[in-house]
Formats: sequence, structure tokens, C-alpha cells
Amino acid sequence: MKNIFCEVTSDPLDISRYVELVADPGAGAISTFTGVTRNNFQGKTVIKLDYEAYTPMALKKLQELAHQVTNKWSVCKVAIAHRVGTVLVGEPSVIIAVSSAHRRESLEAVHWAIDELKASVPIWKKEFFEDGSVWKENEESRRLLAQPPAGGAVAAAVVAGAAEGGAAGAGGGR
Repeated sequence: MKNIFCEVTSDPLDISRYVELVADPGAGAISTFTGVTRNNFQGKTVIKLDYEAYTPMALKKLQELAHQVTNKWSVCKVAIAHRVGTVLVGEPSVIIAVSSAHRRESLEAVHWAIDELKASVPIWKKEFFEDGSVWKENEESRRLLAQPPAGGAVAAAVVAGAAEGGAAGAGGGR
């Protein structure tokens, strides 16, 4: 569908590119969300983030999200991009742009899309601090940790490993 553009890329993200992609003569509003690497997290100084993804699945999930946006709201165009690889402080890691005839639709769509992306897209973030590094998990992984395992000892071991810092579930903790 030419009204939807999604990508997972190691290239730097440029907000103007995505605004241009969703520009439409019928749009009176273009709303965007840009997730940028900040220099601190819980009192620790952040050096950089490294994102990893199973790209085919991540791209498929981004496209599903974009299609859901077009089904839930009256929008003209949707663009969703996520960076993989190293993202330095101040650089964008995710951009969502939505155009619509009126502001309410695009604003609501962008808000919903970033929440869904963080909860469901298989992209993982490793955060590097001055004093070491730690893996981050997404909301789905945290829900898995809160539920008793259904698969017996093996599932319990997987969940326990995740609680100790391993990866569990799909996820794009941003």
C-alpha cells in the first residue's frame, strides 16, 4: 500500500524525510513522534544504545501497526522507522509520522502507535553506561515474567533466566 512506509535501518533517521513521505494534499495535519537517545537513565550516564532486531519480523510488525493505524483512524499516510545498530546520545532511534485531514486523528494515531511498537515489535535495546551495560526488555517480556510459566521446568528456567538479565519474549524496549 503506497500510503504506508515502514523500515528497519542502520542508517541515521532524518525526521524531514518521514514528514515528506506522509505529506498529502488532503492532510491538514502531520503529527510525529521522534524517540531520541537521552544522556541518562535512572541516574546513570548513558554513552550509547545498541539496537538489535530480527529484521523480517520487526518489519512485518511495523507494517501491521501501520495498517492498524489506517483501520482505526481516518488518516492519509503513515510512516514508521526504527534504527538498529549503535545510536548515540541525541540521535533518533524511532520515528513515527502520520498525516490526516484533522489533528485529532494523527495525534491519537501517533500516541497509540508508539505504545504498541514498544510493546510488540521484536527489537531489543542494550544500553551502555559509563559504569557498564544492561539489557532492557519490552513490556511483553515484563508481562511474561509476571505470569507463572505454562510449560513446566523448561519454561520456568527460560523465565528465570530472563529475570536474571537474559532475554525473554519478543520485544522492543525503547
